[in-house]
Amino acid sequence: MHTEARENPIYAVVAAVQLPHVTDFEFESSLAELRELAKTLGLQVIHTFVQKRSGFDTAAYLGAGKRQEIHDFVAGDDGRDIGFILVDHELSPSQARNLELEVGCEVMDRTMVILEIFHRNARSRAARAQVEIARLGYMAPRLREMAKLAGSQGRQRGGGGGRGAGESLTELDRRKIRDRIAELQLEINAMELERKTQRARRQGRQGLARVALVGYTNAGKSTLMRALTGSEVLVANKLFATLDTTVRVLHPESVPRVLVSDTVGFIKNLPHGLVASFKSTLDEALDAELLLHVIDASDPGFERQLAVTDRVLEEIGADQVPRLRVFNKIDHAGDAEAQAQHAAALAERYPGCIVMSARRPDEVARLRQTIVTFFQQDLVEAELFLPWSAQQGRQEIFAQCEVLAERADDAGAFFRVRGEAETLDRLRAQFGEGGDPDMAS
Repeated sequence: MHTEARENPIYAVVAAVQLPHVTDFEFESSLAELRELAKTLGLQVIHTFVQKRSGFDTAAYLGAGKRQEIHDFVAGDDGRDIGFILVDHELSPSQARNLELEVGCEVMDRTMVILEIFHRNARSRAARAQVEIARLGYMAPRLREMAKLAGSQGRQRGGGGGRGAGESLTELDRRKIRDRIAELQLEINAMELERKTQRARRQGRQGLARVALVGYTNAGKSTLMRALTGSEVLVANKLFATLDTTVRVLHPESVPRVLVSDTVGFIKNLPHGLVASFKSTLDEALDAELLLHVIDASDPGFERQLAVTDRVLEEIGADQVPRLRVFNKIDHAGDAEAQAQHAAALAERYPGCIVMSARRPDEVARLRQTIVTFFQQDLVEAELFLPWSAQQGRQEIFAQCEVLAERADDAGAFFRVRGEAETLDRLRAQFGEGGDPDMAS
């Protein structure tokens, strides 16, 4: 698809109305984001039309003059076939239809653009079901609008006041949509039950800790995930490059063993229905004992992005989970002096944060140690005894504890270890009471 997009680009224009309460910076940031979304869809934006108004035109979103300007541009003879106009707000069905008729190309509002990206990028069964529910929910009110239009056209053609074929067909479609949503919701509920069972089983294992990366899309979460875990996860300069949660083990492995999860990125004005439908992709955030809130330190609008993430985490009930702010991409913030000044300002404003680049191994190592230290703060030191007859247990001790020292006598081996109290109690009961459980370092 990407090769075809380069050889035969699909052109698009962007249009937006700036309302009086929206600052220039907020407006431009939102437009830039929409252009990035277009890029993810494989569209090449060749022009942006903006208009300042006190409110949206109820009939077609943009004012009549701006609609004519776009029509003239689309119909121009420069040889470029413009396929789409992307609007940086959610349109009503009638606004979208009227605008499409006047400008002469297909209209996609912001919600539809995001839905299409989600539809293309969902991979897991759960993500595909959630995307379909969101798409069907988006379609339902548009079918009602189609029913009104069909009824209106029928009456204009001299039909009676009864229900026309358009209305009855649309009611049938709406019923199918309701049935399909109900069916998908049952599937999601079943998958959620399965996930809870898996989560309980995972939590039942000793020596596991969980970290979730959260943050604005394109903040460098996937690059950081790859750096922390040594894994080959998808890293693409596109919004919503992946929707499915990825889980890997922190590398090198630590005690306790840490599972790192990447989650779907947030975005400004993400439709609330999509936040709700993608709650399960963010469940790793609820399941985690520590959140790494990844922020693009080089983005002038990072404060707005930070606020969006905070709000979404609050919506899903994850705002009580301990959180570490990680300002990533500091290497994109100018020369060495500019980077140092920016890092110092961030550290002063957000005490306890980490400012780094996921492409610098020493800074990744520092973040890794911070994560390990967080999970080791409640660990205890003790001595475990392993009789010679049970030496097969060595592997389990090394897997679930940090072995600080080892000695041996005629009876067996003694290990000075650091680990979770419950893990040490279980191992002591399993292998014998030969050690001193209260021995400190």
